[in-house]
This record gives sequence, C-alpha cells and structure tokens, in this order.
Amino acid sequence: QVQIVESGGGLVQPGGSLRLSCAASGRFFAIYAMGWYRQAPGKQRELVATVTFGGSTNYADSVKGRFTISRDNTKNTMSLQMNSLKPEDTAVYYCNARADGMDYEGKGTLVTVSS
Repeated sequence: QVQIVESGGGLVQPGGSLRLSCAASGRFFAIYAMGWYRQAPGKQRELVATVTFGGSTNYADSVKGRFTISRDNTKNTMSLQMNSLKPEDTAVYYCNARADGMDYEGKGTLVTVSS
C-alpha cells in the first residue's frame, strides 16, 4: 500500500509562483512514474506534467515554459514549481504515483489564482 500526500497549494495572484510537493510512503519496491494532474471546477481532469524514475519529463502544452516538475528518488518525493500563474491554472492538483504496477493518488491540493 502506498500513501500519497500533497502540499503547497494556496491563493496566489496572477503572475505569481507556487511550489507543490508530493510525498509517497508505505511498502513498495519502486516508483516508476510520478505526475501531477489537475481538475478545475466544471472541467475534465487533465494531465499537467509527469516525470519518470530516470528523470524524463512531459508537460501539457498549457504549462510548458512555466511549470517545472522534479523528483527525488531517494526520498520518494516530487515537486512542481509553478511560475507565471494564470487564473486558468486554478484547480485541485493531484499527485499520482505508479508503484509496483499500480497507480496511487493523493487527495489533492487546491491552487487558486486570483487577484
């Protein structure tokens, strides 16, 4: 079983920055991929960014150049640095981890971008 906990959400003005963190704990052999997804009110869930164990990254077009995903394999943690935030980035952000062939997800952290 793997437990996922996100942190770092909050209220920020347009153009501002936030850093989200995710920590995975529990009993598992290895976490292959980790990623961030988000869901805005009334909208479908969408992929934000992913990072593999080897460090390969993938970003949604809407966040390229503004968000940076990173992970620490020794601590089973992942971060999402979000810069130049826009109101349309407002959403609940979920951390997802694929460990031992199964997907696990946290309860999410709310990011609100508003003046």
